[in-house]
Amino acid sequence: MLLRRKTNLFCAYTLLLLLVWALGSCVSKKKVVYFNSPEAIKNAESNKSYTPVLRKDDLVSITVSGIDQDAVKPFNLPVANINNNLPGYTSGLPSLSGYLIDSEGNVDMMVIGKLKLAGLSRMEATELIREKLKAYLASPIVNIRILNFKITVLGEVRTPGTFSIPNERISLPEALGLAGDLTITARRKNVLVVRDMDGQKTEFRVDLTSKELFSSPVYYLNQNDIIYVEPNRARINSSAVNTANVGIVISVISLLTTIAVLISR
Repeated sequence: MLLRRKTNLFCAYTLLLLLVWALGSCVSKKKVVYFNSPEAIKNAESNKSYTPVLRKDDLVSITVSGIDQDAVKPFNLPVANINNNLPGYTSGLPSLSGYLIDSEGNVDMMVIGKLKLAGLSRMEATELIREKLKAYLASPIVNIRILNFKITVLGEVRTPGTFSIPNERISLPEALGLAGDLTITARRKNVLVVRDMDGQKTEFRVDLTSKELFSSPVYYLNQNDIIYVEPNRARINSSAVNTANVGIVISVISLLTTIAVLISR
């Protein structure tokens, strides 16, 4: 009789532990859902004036056009066929050759010579080159585009990788969308963005469930930004557990329970 009571208590404790574990593994809605309420989006303020700034090591295409097509030819690089086979990059598409902004922030443009573009927005750089061209051309038109604008997404996302951004403007939610969105085991309240600022790596922490995301300095991403999504505690704990050992422990518990029940009869 005493043994049967102990066996019943053992089974009850086992069931209680399983119940506690199951309840503990439940995740609050607020920890999973982005932008928890409509008010969070409605009242949020984003950086509408965002524009990318040219940086060292940027590869930029500079296209000059005008009324006289023959006159503008000396100011343009020849067309090249760039074929990149890396995942996430544009591949097999014709593209203009570009100017690489050197370590001092300069480009050596055809005919005009050396120009300092690093630190300028695209519009500022366009105006600078247009003013230089006025000595050679009447009403020149200048178009500048960053050819190697890319971002990297790592961690708890479905398809991590490096992605080429053709339009030079991408938000953090859009970047996570490119990577297939976060997994269910991702930490949404502490997403890390690493940005190169004046040669120094700077870290930013973002809470995807808060309206503060929209006013964050990293809501719009810069070229070469790195986004890292941390795993949540359940994911970390599960990675530290040896599944083979878990199976053995469960088998042993089941065997002991069966033996105890048989003995009590």
